[in-house]
Parts: sequence; structure tokens; C-alpha cells
Amino acid sequence: MLPTAESRPASTVSPVAHISGHVRIAAPIERVFDTAADSRNEPSFNPAMSDVELLTPPPIGLGTRFRAQMGKAGMVMLVELTEFDRPHRLGSRTTSSMMETSGALTFTAENGGTVMSWDWQVRPKGWLRTLGPLAGPLGGRMERRIWAGLKHMLENDEGARSS
Repeated sequence: MLPTAESRPASTVSPVAHISGHVRIAAPIERVFDTAADSRNEPSFNPAMSDVELLTPPPIGLGTRFRAQMGKAGMVMLVELTEFDRPHRLGSRTTSSMMETSGALTFTAENGGTVMSWDWQVRPKGWLRTLGPLAGPLGGRMERRIWAGLKHMLENDEGARSS
């Protein structure tokens, strides 16, 4: 007997895109983690992010929330840290009118630097659901660009807040 495989009709699109990848950064693991954990740093390395505001009192940790604005239209996103295991794992959930993203960044020390990996589940909302199979590749390309910006900033010793 052959194993059964799940299939979907051609007109059905998955409501979830999985995005994962990694980047090697020539910076200490604690510095990479702290920079990524404080979302107020993101406009420094992600040109699509225009502003980020801390909504909860410091220090940065489990349950910390941020309000972020993307692009010229100022799309608002709410970010909440759902896991905080410094300097190894940083989980988050981001919600906006267009999508919900949840997952984690993981950090591994390697040869004096850091390998930062991401693993996200993206649930498009509204008309974005029609992108279906394109959501994963488009989101993956955006993530690689964002984290390449972090790599450039940290390897060129440009300023960032620490949590």
C-alpha cells in the first residue's frame, strides 16, 4: 500500500507562509542579540522601518512591546517579545492590518562571531492572502535584506541601542 499524501485543490492557497534563513555576523553574540532585541534599532538597518516606539517600561525582556511604523504610508505594526533567552533565542509576534508574524531568532556563537537564524510563520490578512505562494519567497527576500542591514551595521561598528 502506498502512503497517502495530503493534497489541496489548485484554487486553494495556504494561509501561512514559512520564512527561514540565517546570516553570519562578525560581532559578539551578546551584541547581536541586544541589537535585535531592541526594535528601536531597526530603523538604523532596515530602510523600510520609519519609526519604533517602546510601549512598555525598560528593561527589554519577555513581554516587551513596541509600536513600529513601516514605509511612507506609515503602516502600524505591534511587536511583542514572546521568548527572551539572552543571548540564544528571541521570540516575537508582530501584528498589523496586513499580516501576523510569529516565530523566533536564534543566535549561535561561532568563531568569534554569531550565526543568527530566523524562523517565521507569516499569516497574511485581507487582500494579501491572494498572494498565496508568493508570500514566502517575497518575505524571505525582505528578511534577508533586513538582516544583511543588521550585519552591515554591526560589522561597521555603527551605533545601536543596547537592551
